[in-house]
This record gives sequence, C-alpha cells and structure tokens, in this order.
Amino acid sequence: MITRLRTYAPVAYTVIASVVFLDSLRFKFTNAPETQVIFGRLDAWAAGFGAEGLFAQTGLFSQYVIGSAELVASALLLASLVPALKRLRVLGALIGAAVMTGAVSFHLFTPLGIDPNKDGGGLFAMAVVVWLSSIVMLLAGRGVLIELARAVAGVLVPAAPGFKNEGPLPAPARS
Repeated sequence: MITRLRTYAPVAYTVIASVVFLDSLRFKFTNAPETQVIFGRLDAWAAGFGAEGLFAQTGLFSQYVIGSAELVASALLLASLVPALKRLRVLGALIGAAVMTGAVSFHLFTPLGIDPNKDGGGLFAMAVVVWLSSIVMLLAGRGVLIELARAVAGVLVPAAPGFKNEGPLPAPARS
C-alpha cells in the first residue's frame, strides 16, 4: 500500500495542481470579471496603506504576474511526469507553494474573504488543496530541495580562500 502511495501520489498531485493552475489562467489572462473583482479588492485594500497599484493590471502582483508563475509551475510539474525529469516536480511544487501561500493568506487576512465571487468558497478550497499538497511534495522531495539550495548557495556564495569543497554532504539518516 505504501509503495502504491509513493508511486501514485506524486502523479496525482502533479495532475491536480496543474489542472487547477491551468484552469485559472483563462480567468487571469482574459481579465475575466471574477479576476477583476479579486484583484480589484486586493488593490483597494493595498491602497489603504499606501501601496495603490500593487495588484493592478501593471502591478507587481498583478493577475498576469501570478498567472505567469502558475503557468511556469504547471510546465515544471507536467514535465516532471517524464521519468528523467521527475526532479522538476520539486521546483514546480516550490512555485506552487509560494503562489498558494499568497492566495490562502490573502483570502484569510484581507477583505477579500473566502468567497469573493460567491462560488461557495470553491476557489479558496482549491487553493488550500494545492497549497497543502505542494507542501507535502516539498517534504517528500526535501533531498532534491536541499541539493538545489546547496547548488544555488555554491553559485551565490563563493567558498572562502583555503576552504576545500569536498562535494555534497551525505544524506541524513532515515529513522
């Protein structure tokens, strides 16, 4: 049973998260009324503390920026279905977790609320499902995530003079 779960859960996550992200693109990239309501409320909220335009169509967190991040996450997740590219799932899950952390937080902690489009909270529920499953995928792929972090750190932070880089650290022992 555990073997089946380890085999099929990542594939199920990949398909579900990708479908949710790709489905939302038709709203974000066409400037649908539902998207105007959500990003309009967020922009009005941000304007209240001097950040007007933050969620506007040309803002730092516009529907197009968020949609593009969801598109990249979907592309990475779907590419990870190819066995040789399965490590890309962690990058897709990382982007997915970041985007959905924002989505869930804005639904809970701003005037946006859980049901901004009167859909019974379905949009919020899907955000929570993708957010939680992205976190689970990150935990399951923590070895790849650690490897990626070390690679990025190796590029950004050069080794100190006289320090001998002996390669990657051994994997932590499983208990």
